[in-house]
Parts: sequence; structure tokens; C-alpha cells
Amino acid sequence: MIISIASGKGGTGKTTVATNLAASINTNVHLLDCDVEEPNAHLFLNPVIDRTETITVPVPEIDESKCTLCGKCCDICQFRAIVRIADTILPFSNLCHGCGGCMEACPEGAITETGRELGVIEKGYKNSIAFIHGRLRVGEAMSPPLIKKVRKMAEGNGLTIIDAPPGTSCPVISAMKDTDFVILVTEPTPFGLNDLKLAAGAVKILGIPCGIIINRSDMGDDGVKQFAADEGIPVLMEIPFDRKIAESYSRGELIVESIPEWREKFIGLYDSIKKIVTSGEIN
Repeated sequence: MIISIASGKGGTGKTTVATNLAASINTNVHLLDCDVEEPNAHLFLNPVIDRTETITVPVPEIDESKCTLCGKCCDICQFRAIVRIADTILPFSNLCHGCGGCMEACPEGAITETGRELGVIEKGYKNSIAFIHGRLRVGEAMSPPLIKKVRKMAEGNGLTIIDAPPGTSCPVISAMKDTDFVILVTEPTPFGLNDLKLAAGAVKILGIPCGIIINRSDMGDDGVKQFAADEGIPVLMEIPFDRKIAESYSRGELIVESIPEWREKFIGLYDSIKKIVTSGEIN
């Protein structure tokens, strides 16, 4: 089973949920940190990194001696990553998604591919948890291809937990797509509710069952609970604004290790998700 943990905004507690859920199961688990622009799951899990791989994406290179300026490569590109300007075909590699369409469309064979570095993937382990995360190259704008590479690195038939990027844009969709369940982590504030609605809307379009975790649940108002009730989305867990939890977080510790009673709560969370997935209900 693949569980993606997402939110409409940053700072709601996605990584807290992802790392503690993984540590609670701790058997045949893959934890993928797909927040490649600012990965931080490793700060809490402290994995042993034993493999690093540089990831590149293919981008077009033009042989001007063969190019006839027909423009077919420009016509096929949906991202305007290759354009005709006067008597030149000019590729913009930072916009390229690496699909290879321009090379296939060129009747003269004037386009070949070269690699552009996206970032690195680091792979390791913590006890029985296989850990993988990506680090996007500084200045790189295209995170979805790196996220897809991180997801492909997961092996085996056990549980895969994905710590998705915040928001509802392309990187989040890349992390959530084709998963079995999405946990939406939010906080009970007007800002949290607004971004929760956006994230829940994206999950609904993808047709994936989901549930909500309310972090700092004893603050704010009841807007999130009312929204969940109206939309028929289950509230799977509430994490209070507790000093012990805050202290544990500030020290980079897992809640389930510093406050052992929370381990059973996260195991119960996993059991609840399995029941929803098995029933086949989609909100």
C-alpha cells in the first residue's frame, strides 16, 4: 500500500506524521521524502545513507547544420521549451520536461539529447525502514521529474509512505498520483481550512480516498471539523498542542520514541487507513 501525506500549506506537520507513522510500523516500510526542494524527514529519522545518485533529465541539443527551421519541434512542445526566433531554433532547457517529443518530431534528425542535472537522490535505512529522499539542485525549477525518480526507487511490496511537498501544484500531484490513500494534515485555523479545501479538491479530482489529521487540534476553531463532516472525510487523528510534543520536535526526536504511548495511536491510524482502503470507499 502507498500512503501519501500532504497538506495545502507548509508547516502543518506532514513530516511529523510521515516519520512517526513509519517508525511505528517499522517493518517492511519505505519512507520517501518527496519534498525535494526542502527535505527534512532525515532530521527526525537519522538514517544511515549508503547510496547517492545524481539524477539528470534529457534536454534537446540542436545541430544547426542539419536544421531546416521547419518548426515541427516547436509545435509539439507544450511547455515552450523550444522555440523559433528569427533564423534560430532556441531550446530553453530549464523549461524542458524531457519527453523527447521534439527529437521524434524532427524530420532532419537535427535534435539529439544531452543531460541536465536535476539534483541527487540519497538512499539509506533506519532499523527496518528503507529511506529515500531527493535534493533538488539549487536554482532548478523542475521538481516533478526528480519526485518521480524518488518514487521509482521504492522497492518491495510493503508499505510506502510518501512525504509530499506542500501546496496543490504539480510537485504535489506527482507525489500523490497513483497512491492508495492520502492523509491531509491541517491545523484548525482559517488559513489551515482554506488550504485544506484546496488540497481536498485536488485529491477528489484524482479519485483517491483520503482522511484528515488535525495538528494542534486544541487551538483555533471548529471550521476544519465542520468541513470534514460536510464533505464526508474522516478525521483520523487529532494531535494536541502539547508541550512534550513540541519539545520532542524541537530536539529532532520522534514522538513515538520520546512519548511511547503515541506509538499505539499511530498504529491505530494505520489500521484505520487499511480498513478504508479495503472497503474501497472514495470521498
